[in-house]
Amino acid sequence: MAESGGREALAIRASGLSKAYGPHLVLRGLDLSLPWGAFLTVFGPNGSGKTTLIKVLATIARPDEGEVAIAGFDLRKEATAVRRNIGVVTHQPLLYADLTPRENLRFHGRMFGLKHLDERIEQAADMVGLRPHLSRRVGTLSHGLQKRASLARAILHDPPILLLDEPETGLDQEALEMLSAIASAGERGRRTVLMATHSLDRGLALGDRVAILANGRIAFEEERAMVDEDTLRDTYGRHTRVAP
Repeated sequence: MAESGGREALAIRASGLSKAYGPHLVLRGLDLSLPWGAFLTVFGPNGSGKTTLIKVLATIARPDEGEVAIAGFDLRKEATAVRRNIGVVTHQPLLYADLTPRENLRFHGRMFGLKHLDERIEQAADMVGLRPHLSRRVGTLSHGLQKRASLARAILHDPPILLLDEPETGLDQEALEMLSAIASAGERGRRTVLMATHSLDRGLALGDRVAILANGRIAFEEERAMVDEDTLRDTYGRHTRVAP
């Protein structure tokens, strides 16, 4: 596991985070604090800024304003240290289509300087049910298998923080159970998870904290145990004006 920038630091802290694409302001002074070991599910309809939030936290997109710290490291000044502490699953598999999953994972592992790399690859593949497909070109795999390969890439270096953008899309029930098992490590304090999704059913089944992203800000946040499904659906509808 990668070391954090400060023992007492939050896993994720964002203050006044804003991001625009041209004239369109997607994130508007967003504030977010996530303690170590928590699993936060961020709900929001398409276009609410979920993907942008994940991309900013993952250092894929640069924020326009605000301060962000991941594992105690400043997002702007210490991006390399941030990347060592996160695993990311986005809509894009972030894999080379002409290479096999094994070759992709080996390339990824070498970038992190991982030891015992072949063993790590086998372990990650086993965790996501990918071992039978390690030698097939990624471009020939189904969307669901590509998603499994992407998840294997995300956990290969055993990051303490996972950032997941609708990871359930394209996964079958078996893979969803694997995702739940991988993510549940956060409940034991080993791994912190932030998952963005528009699926209330699946998000509620995984997270121990829930939040709603609306108008570029966190409009609602609560412990999962304090919110029943009907209350969350009503709250979601009020903030987003979209039926869940």
